[in-house]
Amino acid sequence: MAVYAYRGLTAEGRNVRGVVDADSARSARARLRRDGIFPTDVAEERAAARSAGGWRPAGRVRPADLALVSRQLATLLAAGMPVVEALGAVSEQTERPAMARTLSHVRDVVTQGSALADAMADHPAVFPPLYVGMVRAGEAAGALDVVLERLAVYTESQARLRSKVRAALAYPILMTVVSVGIVSFMLGFVVPRVTRIFEEQKQTLPFLTRALLAVSNTVADWWWLGAIALAGVAAAWLAALRRPAGRLWLDSRLLRAPVAGAVATRVAVARFARTLATLLGNGIPLLPALEVAREVIGNEALANAIADARTAIREGQPLAAPLRQSGLFPPLLVHMIAVGERSGELQAMLDKVADAYEQEIESALGTATAILEPILIVVMGGIVLFVVLAILLPIFEINALVR
Repeated sequence: MAVYAYRGLTAEGRNVRGVVDADSARSARARLRRDGIFPTDVAEERAAARSAGGWRPAGRVRPADLALVSRQLATLLAAGMPVVEALGAVSEQTERPAMARTLSHVRDVVTQGSALADAMADHPAVFPPLYVGMVRAGEAAGALDVVLERLAVYTESQARLRSKVRAALAYPILMTVVSVGIVSFMLGFVVPRVTRIFEEQKQTLPFLTRALLAVSNTVADWWWLGAIALAGVAAAWLAALRRPAGRLWLDSRLLRAPVAGAVATRVAVARFARTLATLLGNGIPLLPALEVAREVIGNEALANAIADARTAIREGQPLAAPLRQSGLFPPLLVHMIAVGERSGELQAMLDKVADAYEQEIESALGTATAILEPILIVVMGGIVLFVVLAILLPIFEINALVR
């Protein structure tokens, strides 16, 4: 059975699009008509492509989409619906074509006899290793609906955390970009035309005006060199990120940064604690759970420390000891892990640590945003004041000469 992408009209005349499973294009059109959709275009979906990383859908799947699909699958499986039928029902309900195509492909593989986790493993861009590992554990334990419900909660919490970080950074970045753009435009195009009038009067210009002209001429003459330098820095940055040694060096420096380092550490530690707690809560042993948590932590320095901790655990040490020896993890995390290992409540302790750090992240981001906003406003106001004074001072001098 193939997957067909379609566009059509409903009985009310509304444009709709999506995907449908059918044996042929003719069957797909007939099925759409039965569903009250009049197809205008039906084509077999061939946008999927295999690569070294696995099957990739033609489109982007957001964490919120994955959380919704997980919850829907959990509800249908808890009601007793077979996995294949549940996948088909959810793929038809979802409004995201990329997600629908992925689920249709997963259903086809499951229909051929593969396990659900193995079918999802073919889609690493949609189902991360954490997701696949938990689904595999749920299948083995016969509690797939419970695992999918927990995955939905976990995915939603991680999406909220990323959203908070992006929202906190959005305003400073936007303000900086707009400010640089406005100032560059004024110095490169507006100021030279205005100050040319004053130079034609053959009057000695004030110091602020001469300074503004020097800056303006430099920007107008050498802006291309600055653009090349920025492009070179960006290219070097991307090249460093692609190399393990470069990524490790950058991540290590990020953790030691004065302000950003504390936030970055808390974000990574919160993700690590929440992931490890979720995996342990679903019956996955500590060593495999640490391997999955290492892959999703997002910082090479911390990931290497977790890899060393796995080696130490194999040699009989508790988890808290190697994490403390690395010096990269906050004392609160290490202490709570030690308490959890002694009491047998490691999952509960990790959940509490994740909650605490997520609250700290939200508070720190709010404080940083509250500080950055007035600083950016003052800096931008100072630049504007400098430009205005540099233009007005010679005008005042010309008026004085005329009188």
